[in-house]
Amino acid sequence: MTSTNQTKTNLVDVLQQFSAQYIEQYQLKHKHLPVIEHDEAWPSPCELPQKADSGDVFWRPMTIKKEQMLNFDNVESALEIVLHDDIKSYFTTQFSETLDASCEEGDLSLLFAWNEDDFQRLQENLIGHILMKQRLKQAETVFFAVTDEEDMIISIDNDSGSVWVERVGCEPHKKLASSLTQFIGILTPKVN
Repeated sequence: MTSTNQTKTNLVDVLQQFSAQYIEQYQLKHKHLPVIEHDEAWPSPCELPQKADSGDVFWRPMTIKKEQMLNFDNVESALEIVLHDDIKSYFTTQFSETLDASCEEGDLSLLFAWNEDDFQRLQENLIGHILMKQRLKQAETVFFAVTDEEDMIISIDNDSGSVWVERVGCEPHKKLASSLTQFIGILTPKVN
Protein backbone atom coordinates (compact mmCIF):
# COMPACT_ATOMS: atom_id res chain seq x y z
CA MET A 1 0.00 0.00 0.00
CA THR A 2 1.42 3.38 -0.91
CA SER A 3 1.59 6.12 1.67
CA THR A 4 -0.96 8.19 -0.32
CA ASN A 5 -3.47 5.34 -0.21
CA GLN A 6 -2.73 4.74 3.46
CA THR A 7 -3.22 8.44 4.23
CA LYS A 8 -6.47 8.43 2.28
CA THR A 9 -7.75 5.37 4.14
CA ASN A 10 -6.76 6.84 7.49
CA LEU A 11 -8.49 10.14 6.71
CA VAL A 12 -11.67 8.35 5.63
CA ASP A 13 -11.59 6.21 8.78
CA VAL A 14 -10.94 9.17 11.09
CA LEU A 15 -13.65 11.24 9.41
CA GLN A 16 -16.24 8.46 9.65
CA GLN A 17 -15.22 7.80 13.24
CA PHE A 18 -15.66 11.48 14.14
CA SER A 19 -19.07 11.54 12.43
CA ALA A 20 -20.18 8.43 14.32
CA GLN A 21 -19.05 10.02 17.62
CA TYR A 22 -20.98 13.19 16.77
CA ILE A 23 -24.17 11.23 16.08
CA GLU A 24 -23.69 9.12 19.22
CA GLN A 25 -23.25 12.21 21.41
CA TYR A 26 -26.21 13.91 19.76
CA GLN A 27 -28.42 10.88 20.50
CA LEU A 28 -27.21 10.72 24.11
CA LYS A 29 -28.07 14.38 24.63
CA HIS A 30 -31.34 14.60 22.67
CA LYS A 31 -32.54 10.96 22.70
CA HIS A 32 -32.90 11.01 18.89
CA LEU A 33 -30.93 11.64 15.71
CA PRO A 34 -30.35 15.21 14.50
CA VAL A 35 -33.32 16.81 12.74
CA ILE A 36 -33.60 19.20 9.83
CA GLU A 37 -36.46 20.82 7.98
CA HIS A 38 -37.14 18.88 4.79
CA ASP A 39 -36.86 20.93 1.63
CA GLU A 40 -38.54 19.31 -1.39
CA ALA A 41 -36.16 21.17 -3.71
CA TRP A 42 -33.04 20.19 -1.74
CA PRO A 43 -33.34 16.48 -0.78
CA SER A 44 -30.38 14.58 0.61
CA PRO A 45 -29.40 10.94 0.99
CA CYS A 46 -28.76 11.91 4.64
CA GLU A 47 -32.49 12.30 5.32
CA LEU A 48 -34.19 9.31 6.89
CA PRO A 49 -37.80 8.35 6.19
CA GLN A 50 -38.89 8.81 9.83
CA LYS A 51 -40.19 12.20 10.85
CA ALA A 52 -39.70 13.90 14.20
CA ASP A 53 -42.68 15.08 16.25
CA SER A 54 -41.97 18.58 14.91
CA GLY A 55 -42.48 17.35 11.34
CA ASP A 56 -38.79 17.76 10.57
CA VAL A 57 -36.84 14.77 9.25
CA PHE A 58 -34.09 12.89 11.02
CA TRP A 59 -30.71 12.82 9.29
CA ARG A 60 -27.27 11.32 9.64
CA PRO A 61 -24.05 11.50 7.59
CA MET A 62 -24.17 9.06 4.68
CA THR A 63 -21.22 7.53 2.88
CA ILE A 64 -20.98 8.65 -0.73
CA LYS A 65 -21.36 5.64 -2.99
CA LYS A 66 -18.55 4.89 -5.42
CA GLU A 67 -20.98 4.85 -8.35
CA GLN A 68 -21.81 8.51 -7.66
CA MET A 69 -18.33 9.25 -9.02
CA LEU A 70 -17.91 12.60 -7.28
CA ASN A 71 -14.53 14.10 -8.09
CA PHE A 72 -12.66 17.35 -8.58
CA ASP A 73 -11.47 16.78 -12.16
CA ASN A 74 -13.38 19.85 -13.42
CA VAL A 75 -11.92 22.06 -10.66
CA GLU A 76 -8.38 20.87 -11.33
CA SER A 77 -8.84 21.35 -15.07
CA ALA A 78 -10.36 24.84 -14.71
CA LEU A 79 -7.60 26.01 -12.35
CA GLU A 80 -4.79 24.00 -13.96
CA ILE A 81 -3.70 22.68 -10.57
CA VAL A 82 -3.79 19.38 -8.73
CA LEU A 83 -5.70 19.46 -5.45
CA HIS A 84 -4.22 17.76 -2.42
CA ASP A 85 -5.51 14.20 -2.04
CA ASP A 86 -6.83 14.98 1.46
CA ILE A 87 -9.19 17.61 0.04
CA LYS A 88 -10.55 15.21 -2.52
CA SER A 89 -10.97 12.43 0.06
CA TYR A 90 -12.57 14.73 2.65
CA PHE A 91 -15.28 16.08 0.35
CA THR A 92 -16.02 12.76 -1.40
CA THR A 93 -16.30 10.57 1.71
CA GLN A 94 -19.75 11.52 2.96
CA PHE A 95 -22.77 13.73 2.50
CA SER A 96 -23.68 15.55 5.70
CA GLU A 97 -25.02 18.68 7.29
CA THR A 98 -22.25 20.67 9.02
CA LEU A 99 -20.82 18.97 12.09
CA ASP A 100 -19.84 21.19 15.00
CA ALA A 101 -16.60 20.49 16.81
CA SER A 102 -14.15 22.00 19.23
CA CYS A 103 -10.41 21.86 19.68
CA GLU A 104 -7.83 23.69 21.79
CA GLU A 105 -8.12 26.71 19.53
CA GLY A 106 -11.91 27.02 19.81
CA ASP A 107 -15.13 25.99 18.09
CA LEU A 108 -15.65 25.26 14.41
CA SER A 109 -18.07 23.68 11.97
CA LEU A 110 -16.89 21.06 9.49
CA LEU A 111 -18.37 21.66 6.05
CA PHE A 112 -19.72 18.93 3.78
CA ALA A 113 -21.92 18.65 0.73
CA TRP A 114 -25.58 17.88 1.56
CA ASN A 115 -26.30 16.34 -1.85
CA GLU A 116 -24.82 16.16 -5.37
CA ASP A 117 -26.07 19.65 -6.28
CA ASP A 118 -24.45 21.02 -3.13
CA PHE A 119 -21.21 19.29 -4.16
CA GLN A 120 -21.33 21.29 -7.42
CA ARG A 121 -21.91 24.49 -5.46
CA LEU A 122 -19.03 23.61 -3.14
CA GLN A 123 -16.75 23.18 -6.16
CA GLU A 124 -17.74 26.63 -7.44
CA ASN A 125 -16.96 28.15 -4.02
CA LEU A 126 -13.58 26.39 -3.91
CA ILE A 127 -12.74 27.67 -7.40
CA GLY A 128 -13.61 31.21 -6.28
CA HIS A 129 -11.46 30.84 -3.14
CA ILE A 130 -8.45 29.50 -5.04
CA LEU A 131 -8.75 32.17 -7.77
CA MET A 132 -8.76 34.82 -5.02
CA LYS A 133 -5.61 33.29 -3.50
CA GLN A 134 -3.92 33.25 -6.91
CA ARG A 135 -4.94 36.85 -7.62
CA LEU A 136 -3.47 37.90 -4.27
CA LYS A 137 -0.32 35.86 -5.03
CA GLN A 138 -0.82 33.82 -1.88
CA ALA A 139 -0.26 30.11 -1.29
CA GLU A 140 -3.24 28.08 -2.50
CA THR A 141 -5.42 26.81 0.31
CA VAL A 142 -8.74 25.00 0.36
CA PHE A 143 -11.22 25.67 3.17
CA PHE A 144 -13.14 22.83 4.85
CA ALA A 145 -14.40 24.43 8.07
CA VAL A 146 -15.63 27.75 9.43
CA THR A 147 -15.16 29.22 12.88
CA ASP A 148 -17.29 31.32 15.20
CA GLU A 149 -15.38 34.37 13.96
CA GLU A 150 -17.10 35.50 10.78
CA ASP A 151 -14.03 35.94 8.58
CA MET A 152 -11.85 33.10 9.94
CA ILE A 153 -11.72 29.77 8.15
CA ILE A 154 -9.86 26.50 8.60
CA SER A 155 -8.06 25.41 5.48
CA ILE A 156 -5.56 22.98 4.06
CA ASP A 157 -2.38 24.17 2.41
CA ASN A 158 -2.72 22.63 -1.04
CA ASP A 159 1.01 21.86 -1.32
CA SER A 160 1.80 20.39 2.10
CA GLY A 161 -1.61 19.20 3.34
CA SER A 162 -1.10 20.98 6.67
CA VAL A 163 -4.11 22.55 8.39
CA TRP A 164 -4.19 26.30 9.11
CA VAL A 165 -6.38 29.11 10.39
CA GLU A 166 -6.67 31.97 7.95
CA ARG A 167 -8.57 35.21 7.70
CA VAL A 168 -10.45 35.37 4.39
CA GLY A 169 -8.24 37.17 1.88
CA CYS A 170 -5.10 36.82 3.99
CA GLU A 171 -2.24 34.35 4.28
CA PRO A 172 -2.78 31.49 6.75
CA HIS A 173 -1.41 32.62 10.11
CA LYS A 174 -1.60 29.71 12.55
CA LYS A 175 -0.79 26.07 11.87
CA LEU A 176 -3.15 23.67 13.65
CA ALA A 177 -1.93 20.28 12.41
CA SER A 178 0.46 18.66 9.96
CA SER A 179 -2.37 16.83 8.18
CA LEU A 180 -6.13 16.72 7.93
CA THR A 181 -6.12 13.22 9.43
CA GLN A 182 -4.23 14.52 12.46
CA PHE A 183 -6.55 17.53 12.77
CA ILE A 184 -9.82 15.55 12.60
CA GLY A 185 -8.31 13.15 15.15
CA ILE A 186 -7.94 15.91 17.75
CA LEU A 187 -11.45 17.30 17.36
CA THR A 188 -14.22 16.76 19.91
CA PRO A 189 -17.82 16.69 18.66
CA LYS A 190 -19.78 19.69 19.96
CA VAL A 191 -23.48 18.97 20.27
CA ASN A 192 -25.86 21.83 21.01
